[in-house]
Amino acid sequence: MNDDATKDSRLRGGDLLRLGAGGLRTRPLRAVLSAAGIAIGIAAMIAVIGISSSSQAHLDAELDKLGTNLLTLEPAVDPETDEPMPLPETTVQTIARADGVDTVSGTGRLEGISAYRNARVDPGESNALTVLATDTHLLRTLEASLDRGSWLNRAPDRYPTAVLGQRTASRLGVTGPGERIWIAHRYFTVLGVLDPVPLAPELDTAVLVNNAAAERYLGYDGHPTKVYERSADELVETVRGLLPRAANPENPQYVSISRPSDALKARQAAEASFTGLLLGLGAVALLVGGIGVANTMVIAVMERRGEIGLRRALGAARRHISRQFLMEALLLSSLGGLGGAAIGTAVTAGYALSQGWPTAIPSAAPAGGVAATALIGAIAGLYPALRAARTPPTVALAAP
Repeated sequence: MNDDATKDSRLRGGDLLRLGAGGLRTRPLRAVLSAAGIAIGIAAMIAVIGISSSSQAHLDAELDKLGTNLLTLEPAVDPETDEPMPLPETTVQTIARADGVDTVSGTGRLEGISAYRNARVDPGESNALTVLATDTHLLRTLEASLDRGSWLNRAPDRYPTAVLGQRTASRLGVTGPGERIWIAHRYFTVLGVLDPVPLAPELDTAVLVNNAAAERYLGYDGHPTKVYERSADELVETVRGLLPRAANPENPQYVSISRPSDALKARQAAEASFTGLLLGLGAVALLVGGIGVANTMVIAVMERRGEIGLRRALGAARRHISRQFLMEALLLSSLGGLGGAAIGTAVTAGYALSQGWPTAIPSAAPAGGVAATALIGAIAGLYPALRAARTPPTVALAAP
């Protein structure tokens, strides 16, 4: 019977779906294994996108909390002497008067000064700690917090007191405020211990002493070695252009300015590049899964030539046969896509939970993954479907 005789025949959507599903049920193991290939590719892609998005959401939350409006100033190197050009003693005060500056604070590194647990410790056991002179505005400028104890403003300026960074307290064995440490032949009373400061990690291994006490007991010359400045987000770039002259009016070219949050953004960019590589691997896995679907459908056509011939002899048109096998391929790949989306989502949620991150999966990822598998299924099933439709009934029925 030719197609002209069956040109008015119809194959309803429900019947087509049942035919496609019936073809998969007759070979469940093969269908599961083929769908698994698709599922692995989709799961890999969604997990990579989801984990990357969750990591980015966590980093963005941290940046929002810490602020991206912190600028750091340091002395630049004089090309003639190859030594840093010291910032003026008045740097913090002149920056504070600049337009757009909200808060500013500085620290001065005390070279040759080390901190010890007590006077009996060998001077060579310095634990790689630094002693910094600072003012009472540092905590507010960095939006830092105290793990325990209080800040430097709780004692007279010239009194020998100190606040320790998180790692400093651990290395010196200081458990809380009220204990004493040995600095430059004198005991300093510990007022408090800082929480970690992500945008100023150098403070984690520092001993912070009030400027006045540092001048009196430690010989601080008043020149800051690092200055921290905050302004409104929309004014950061404007203020950045004003700071060199405000910090060092006579030699603004010897002022180096950076934004600590840029390092975190650079890390985010590096992670994005790595994510692209992983997505490429997921796409390869998806391609392999699509080849598996095509292979399964080609074998199905070869094995079911008798069925094809019988259906053609009973009046099925070529388009009915092609649609049947195309539906099988679509169902096979779609099942794999749905399974992969579920697995990828579960993996992302589990990993984000273990890292303490928010789970952030772009809504387009699962939908796009399932749509991609449907497209792959259509492409993979197109050739087998056309091959099945072109099989003459007499040849198909005569097949063993």
